[in-house]
Amino acid sequence: MMSKSYTNLLDLASGNFPVMGREKKRLPRVMTVAGVISELDDDQANSVTSDVPSSIIVDRIIIVANQLPVKAKRRLDNKGWSFSWDEDSLLLHIKDGLPDDMEVLYVGSLKVEVDSSEQDDVSQLLLDRFKCVPAFLPPDILSKYYHGFCKQHLWPLFHYMLPYSASHGSRFDRSWWEAYVAANKIFSQKVIEVINPEDDYVWIHDYHLMVLPTFLRRRFNRLRMGFFLHSPFPSSEIYRTFPVREEILKALLNSDLIGFHTFDYARHFLSCCSRMLGLEYQSKRGYIGLEYYGRTVGIKIMPVGIHMGRIETVLQLADKESKVGELKQQFEGKTVLLGVDDMDIFKGVNLKLLALEEMLKQHPKWQGRAVLVQIANPARGKGKDIEEIQEEIQTSVKRINDKFRQPGYEPIVFIDRPVSLSERTAYYSVAECVVVTAVRDGMNLTPYEYIVCRQGIPGSDCTAESNGLKSSMLVVSEFIGCSPSLSGAIRVNPWNVEATAEALNEAISMADGEKVLRHEKHYKYVSTHDVAYWSRSFFQDLERSCRDHFRRRCWGIGLSFGFRVVALDPNFKKLSIDSIVSAYSRAKNRAILLDYDGTLMPQTAINKVPSPEVISIVNSLCGDERNTVFLVSGRGRDSLGQWFSPCEKLGIAAEHGYFLRWSADKEWEVVGQNNDFQWMQIAEPVMKQYTEATDGSSIETKESALVWHHRDADLGFGSCQAKEMLDHLESVLANEPVAVKSGQFIVEVKPQGVSKGLVAEKIFATMAESGRQADFVLCVGDDRSDEDMFEIIGNAINSGILSSSTEVYACTVGQKPSKAKYYLDDTTEVRTMLHALAEESIPPPSSDIVT
Repeated sequence: MMSKSYTNLLDLASGNFPVMGREKKRLPRVMTVAGVISELDDDQANSVTSDVPSSIIVDRIIIVANQLPVKAKRRLDNKGWSFSWDEDSLLLHIKDGLPDDMEVLYVGSLKVEVDSSEQDDVSQLLLDRFKCVPAFLPPDILSKYYHGFCKQHLWPLFHYMLPYSASHGSRFDRSWWEAYVAANKIFSQKVIEVINPEDDYVWIHDYHLMVLPTFLRRRFNRLRMGFFLHSPFPSSEIYRTFPVREEILKALLNSDLIGFHTFDYARHFLSCCSRMLGLEYQSKRGYIGLEYYGRTVGIKIMPVGIHMGRIETVLQLADKESKVGELKQQFEGKTVLLGVDDMDIFKGVNLKLLALEEMLKQHPKWQGRAVLVQIANPARGKGKDIEEIQEEIQTSVKRINDKFRQPGYEPIVFIDRPVSLSERTAYYSVAECVVVTAVRDGMNLTPYEYIVCRQGIPGSDCTAESNGLKSSMLVVSEFIGCSPSLSGAIRVNPWNVEATAEALNEAISMADGEKVLRHEKHYKYVSTHDVAYWSRSFFQDLERSCRDHFRRRCWGIGLSFGFRVVALDPNFKKLSIDSIVSAYSRAKNRAILLDYDGTLMPQTAINKVPSPEVISIVNSLCGDERNTVFLVSGRGRDSLGQWFSPCEKLGIAAEHGYFLRWSADKEWEVVGQNNDFQWMQIAEPVMKQYTEATDGSSIETKESALVWHHRDADLGFGSCQAKEMLDHLESVLANEPVAVKSGQFIVEVKPQGVSKGLVAEKIFATMAESGRQADFVLCVGDDRSDEDMFEIIGNAINSGILSSSTEVYACTVGQKPSKAKYYLDDTTEVRTMLHALAEESIPPPSSDIVT
């Protein structure tokens, strides 16, 4: 069951979700109407199983995208629809990389509007013949969701365009956000209708459905779910301007695996998670993961490829239709450069035209010889920006053609109409060079298609060279996703028109042998990293990311888009106060070890002096003669001794146990083996160097250790400096008897052989030697240094210092992976638990009570 005990009302999303009625019953397997939209926190949120009977024997994957990979056409008699596969759709070819016995089901919308009276028949037809489940979006939601939020907010934002003024982009419209949420809700309903959550995988695609993971995770805690973003992801400086930035990040983190085309895009996403959510990623054995409430969200970096078979089939068709021969005749004696771009403001088409103009001006030998064929695919969006860029391009085409026109020659052939893949491949086959000057693009597969077409098929006109040697040249923008994988391409900054012009000249002037070598290198990569390779790699990582789903305990917490699933080891559970009080009351010799910061005192507290409540609780515990109570902290002995001076029977282990005192009337012991602190003269100048260079950082000097704090520094820079300092200190202190460790916003240098774990072992051993072997152990801490204490408890039982019958309660503060078997949520719960134990304690004689 999914928990309804939401812990943090502040997690409620700032958006006002559209409430359009609550669902009273389960939606049918195939909807007959568009359906109603319920708010995110619906009555069904506690369901973790599907009502759909499972007849699935093998694994199945449900691929969810904005549009289904089918084409819809109205019948000639206007009675009904006819459908066919969209062979150009990437989604259709994903199955090539999946296991042969895996069933593939598609969920998405149609490109056409289907009347509500026909939706039942259309749904059943698509499910039976195509294994597609259509999501029918009401027109008002569709317009605001797709043309509004997706195209006017997300698309510009992800391509680094901010609405600095009302005339420059669209200001944030909350009704568009509500429509986006509503549309994602409809998609989730369609998935829920057909899913078998115990067996199925779900793979969600692109920015249209970025909050869908939250809807599905609310219903099915252990659902195996991946997400792939096909567009760029902007830097944190751009993304942080978005009013619903955290809602989208948290929704994506409800996936098990999040995929990006390039490391840059992934790095920007990780930076946003770090700066806005405080999450840090780790790389283990080549895999990147984000720890998120006990779950590890995988990060996948893999550029998508093309479908080789599809391109080769179209090449054969182009050969049969003699299109390649016609184009060779048309451009005989000319050097053809080719551009294939969508008509939008980020493709840099006009920059390409200006670069061609500059090349013809700087290298007159190409006048009358070099031709740029620019194919402009129809715009996917609409608006004033599109109209302006169209007008600008057409003006440039006319001006450049007028300037360099000769009899039988125009430098630019502008094709402003839909071009079939067959015709496009013919142009690829005759082009000496493909030019992509997009100022920002997610992937852009045009160069891949071009390379395959230049390779051609044996015995046809589509072969690039008559002598059998294949060649191709690429001039590509460094701002597109495919650029890193094309190491033989000439990469350009499209904003630098002069440099791009020189790159064009270099590309078409290059020696044939060099062109052949570059082509061979590119073709080897493109042919082996096709769409099947991409989907296989993603699915394998998705399987790996989900392998522990049914081994761990999961439950959901949080409201709205603050919802997340907490996943913990089955042996890791919340500490029951009743259980520990019962064990405490039975015990005769108790050892109680307590951390201070983050355990008794909140980490965020500015005033670190213990409250009267804490002093009272500690005194009550110390007053019971059956108890040995120790405060085990990284703080210095002077501050701890002063703060807890009213607690005369309290033992204190300061500076992670370097100094130890059994009670206020005892002397401090030095537990560390080394009393030589000459190493501080080496470490302190290094720390000062980093402190001066890192605003917000500071050095804490202890008697036995040096600590560099960067909690108040810039999050990214502070972490970077901490890693650099760690390496620096380890290098200069390699021959010194010290340990250099990093912690939560700190780097610490301390003597070797000093840890909270060794202190705990000393306390247990001393109790055993005095005939008071502990039969009850409570150990509570919150950070990495406390893990040493948790680990040592198991070793103490094995070595006989503790009995195998000892009641052990190792407890961490916060729900996170830990060597402890128990957890409490925060310092308030720790104090509540200790107060319950104090009430069970036998008070000391009245004369011994400290006031």
